Amino acid sequence: MPLGEHQRTKEGTFRRERSDSKVGNLKEDYPVLDQFNGNTHLGTLLEKYDVDSLSQLLKKLRK
Repeated sequence: MPLGEHQRTKEGTFRRERSDSKVGNLKEDYPVLDQFNGNTHLGTLLEKYDVDSLSQLLKKLRK
C-alpha cells in the first residue's frame, strides 16, 4: 500500500506522523483506520496497540 503524500526528511527517511494527529485526517490515506472514531488521536491508538509508529500500527491492524 502506498504511503500517501508524506514528506521525506533530509536523511531520506519518511517523516513520522505526529501523535496528536487526528485519525479522521489519516483515514483518506489509510482506509484500515475507518474502524476508529475520527476524533481519536494517533497517539492514543499507538499506546493502545503498544507500537511506536504509524507503520507498525498499520501492520498490526492488517493482520
